[in-house]
Amino acid sequence: MTATDPRPSLVADIGGTNTRVALATGGAIREETIRRFRNADHPGLAPILRTYLDGAGAGKCAGACIAVAGPVRDGVATMTNLDWTIDAKTLEQATGAPRVAILNDLQAQGHALGHIPPGKLTPILRSAALPAPGATKLVIGIGTGFNAAPVHETPQGRLVAPSECGHVTLPVRDAADLRLATFIAEIHGFPGVEDVLSGRGLERLFAFQGKETGQTGDQTAAGIAAALDGQGPFGPRAQATGRLFSRLLGNVAGDLALIHLPFGGIYLCGGVARAFAPHLAAMGFTEGFRDKGRFAGFMEDFSVAVIEDDYAALTGCAVHLAQAQ
Repeated sequence: MTATDPRPSLVADIGGTNTRVALATGGAIREETIRRFRNADHPGLAPILRTYLDGAGAGKCAGACIAVAGPVRDGVATMTNLDWTIDAKTLEQATGAPRVAILNDLQAQGHALGHIPPGKLTPILRSAALPAPGATKLVIGIGTGFNAAPVHETPQGRLVAPSECGHVTLPVRDAADLRLATFIAEIHGFPGVEDVLSGRGLERLFAFQGKETGQTGDQTAAGIAAALDGQGPFGPRAQATGRLFSRLLGNVAGDLALIHLPFGGIYLCGGVARAFAPHLAAMGFTEGFRDKGRFAGFMEDFSVAVIEDDYAALTGCAVHLAQAQ
């Protein structure tokens, strides 16, 4: 909404499985307007947005901003885990909005920082010192996929740089890591970070643990997460999987911290991150994060928290639209 246009804006978060849509006024979403759509039930984004607007009786919008789980290049989004391609024209036609923006989903999470209630942030690691005002931050998404984005404060406003770091090579620290990388490469031809640190990655780690111990049977990511307390017939195997996941996440998050120097804090988001929030500290995340040799002490300067707000990307889209006026 602008000073001359009283209409609300539309914001959407398109993941690999679901799309969340809401109306926003200024930089705030209207929580009562949030709706969720299953992507498999629709041929593309445009029908979802038209269905939503028809149901909301909103008509044309003042602006529209979407966050997508995939790379955005020259205003065109290509979904990583969904066969959809989205451009500005598609968004304009579906919403009637004169101003549109397409962000990577981690960029939207970055724009949400500072607008998330403190009660929706779960601390995992606290830094040794208070960050300076305007210090760089980092968001890391662990859900259907994996990605990260640095958040920089500049004189021209906030800059959230896109990336596709979930597809970099999985780090190898020892012989067990090498066996894991080989195991993943045999399935996909390339051992990428996302192939391990994601929902389906958790399932592959469970399969790898089975191979290492001679156990059979697969399990879903949700089932593994539910058994992290060690209970049930496959509880011990789920715990071993959780420890491996947590240590690897710590390793990768530590690498990203050294690359971007986010003294303003590291924020984990996504369904898998939320599921692991109560277990990360006990399962080796801290040790993995600070396993940097002579830089182990330096790693104490970074704080880590989990974003518990499932709609933070929607807030980020609303904030980005409001600040871009």
